[in-house]
Amino acid sequence: MDGPQLSRSCELSLPCCADGVSLLSAKAPQVSGVRVQLEMHALWQQFDQLGTEMIVTKAGRRMFPTFQVRISGMDPAAEYVLLMDFIPVDDKRYRYAFHSSSWLVAGRADVAAPSRMHFHPDSPARGAQWMKQTVSFDTLKLTNNLLDDNGHMILNSMHRYQPRFHVVYVDPAPNSHLNAYRNFCSFSFPETRFMAVTAYQNHRITQLKIASNPFAKGFRTTDPQDCSEDAAGRMEEEEEEEEVKDWKAENRMNGSGKGKDADYGSPPASLPTDDGFSVV
Repeated sequence: MDGPQLSRSCELSLPCCADGVSLLSAKAPQVSGVRVQLEMHALWQQFDQLGTEMIVTKAGRRMFPTFQVRISGMDPAAEYVLLMDFIPVDDKRYRYAFHSSSWLVAGRADVAAPSRMHFHPDSPARGAQWMKQTVSFDTLKLTNNLLDDNGHMILNSMHRYQPRFHVVYVDPAPNSHLNAYRNFCSFSFPETRFMAVTAYQNHRITQLKIASNPFAKGFRTTDPQDCSEDAAGRMEEEEEEEEVKDWKAENRMNGSGKGKDADYGSPPASLPTDDGFSVV
């Protein structure tokens, strides 16, 4: 029976310190007790059981399900930056076999796309603000455009990815960058892994997206098995129309040809760049 996802604590992804002290004890107290709970866990599980697919487009496409979390254990008075990145699950490229409704390895992975971080637009903010409500990354967009200059997350189609969530304590101490590894914690949920695609491959994924995505409400029918390629195409077109509206609205607000994500193109100085946090 599905229940709320148990909160996760900081992942110990770096080697232990030279003096043998464990990473968790080496973390700053402002992050060592942080715990994160994945929202919409039951829906994520439904998609994961089928093999989640996320659309990538040149203009950028939002994720569905949206990555949303609830956070506890922060210092209410301390300031934090929240961000996400995506790492390849493996070094393989895939293709979808329609006759067996399964993904097959098609060869070695393509050259990795430029690594980027997506900063939550409310960053930085005090722990009290982050903990009082659900944190949603609903402005994050995925693209396959290697030349993207809008700050979207660049992914290779037909490759599998693991979203990662990072909490960074904004340390006001002088020379805090010298101990940057102490001031952040990373979290990931295996059920949020997905295959990047330019069009949905598994018709069951299309069916579940139509049933649960508010953008697809116009394509729901009384027959839950009605999930033709035409329906999938129309759903994608409607999502693209929503993205165009958002893009135009952002341009009007910013007075430029770039979306607001472009304002978050580089990490704070206290964030290490040699442990999966590199940016372009």
